[in-house]
Amino acid sequence: MSEALLVQEAAAAPAVAPASGARLFLRRLRAQRAASAAALVVLLLVLAALAAPLLTALAGQDPNTYHPDLVDSAAGGVPIGPFGGISADHWLGVEPQTGRDLFARIVYGARVSLGVALFATVLQITLGLIIGLTAALGSRWVDQLLSRITDINVALPIMVIALALLAIVPETFPRPVLIALVIGGINWAGTSKIVRAQALTLKSLDFVSAARLSGRGKWSIARRELLPSLAAPVITYAALAFPTNIIVEAALSFLGVGIKPPTPSWGQMLTEADTWYQAAPTYLLLPAGLLFVTVLALTVLGEGIRTALDPRAASRLRVGTKQTRVGTKRTEEDAA
Repeated sequence: MSEALLVQEAAAAPAVAPASGARLFLRRLRAQRAASAAALVVLLLVLAALAAPLLTALAGQDPNTYHPDLVDSAAGGVPIGPFGGISADHWLGVEPQTGRDLFARIVYGARVSLGVALFATVLQITLGLIIGLTAALGSRWVDQLLSRITDINVALPIMVIALALLAIVPETFPRPVLIALVIGGINWAGTSKIVRAQALTLKSLDFVSAARLSGRGKWSIARRELLPSLAAPVITYAALAFPTNIIVEAALSFLGVGIKPPTPSWGQMLTEADTWYQAAPTYLLLPAGLLFVTVLALTVLGEGIRTALDPRAASRLRVGTKQTRVGTKRTEEDAA
């Protein structure tokens, strides 16, 4: 999903003075069956990632122990046994050549892939909020300067810059932290543009004018008046940006400049599996399938959050949503 599309999606969330209550938001979200199913999938993935040490201890394995007796060295290191060496001891089989347990590497890889994407998303949202609010509340000169910097950032080839930065940083720097810093430090422009546009709209509303006439400062108004009203578009953008950051981390690892062995990540596992898709297809299908399911679930959940925050906007999901016509009168749910 491109940066421009993410901005367009998040901008659909309304900027209104009274923020909808949390209970109303959750009720709208639960009414969407597809979003509820996606939330359940995401929750299970997060729990599996957090409980990785417990799950691998239960399986009696760890992600970095080699098992050379479980691969056929005469055949180039192909796992012994059906479906990549699946057995009672190795629930998802073993890695070609090394014999490392795939289940252990999958769950520990989820920690890295989800953790990097989460850290990057929080960083880019935080930077975007600060820069966007500064541009909207600052002087005309400050607004023009930050807007031009944001426009330049949007036009920059993100992957090329990320590849260059990751290639020149010393190997001693923790790679997951570095990747999160690079992704979040580059992708803040979308949040900044949304926040600036919405904040400029909110500045003209009566409740903000009243706060200004009462003598409160700019940043006090931003904290107490603007931020609650900016929650809807910012949360929507974050929900849509999170799966995009997972894809970026996987792409960087696949290109060989991301997570380095022996630390497992789904993208790094795909890099090592690209030569084994015929001899050991499960080694490729497992991380690729999990990456697909995770991104799909997060995208569907992000769409559900967008629709729940703005019930006037029709959902683009074909299944799991209730399509209703919105008339001129407010529904009972909106009135609540």
